[in-house]
Amino acid sequence: MAEELLSPSQVEAHYGFTKQTLANWRWSGCGPAYIKTTPARSGRVIYRRSAIEAWLKAQTVPAGSAA
Repeated sequence: MAEELLSPSQVEAHYGFTKQTLANWRWSGCGPAYIKTTPARSGRVIYRRSAIEAWLKAQTVPAGSAA
């Protein structure tokens, strides 16, 4: 089965991160891994659902931990 790929709009709909937030994270290098289909600045960006889930897991702070 092929892995699900999501556009920034789909990520926004499923996870609530705005397209602008995703763009800011890409620019600063701190968000989930993404795929850019062409090297140009206007190239299409897509995300693997597994990459978003892994990034969210890495951001999770256990209850009672110092955040």
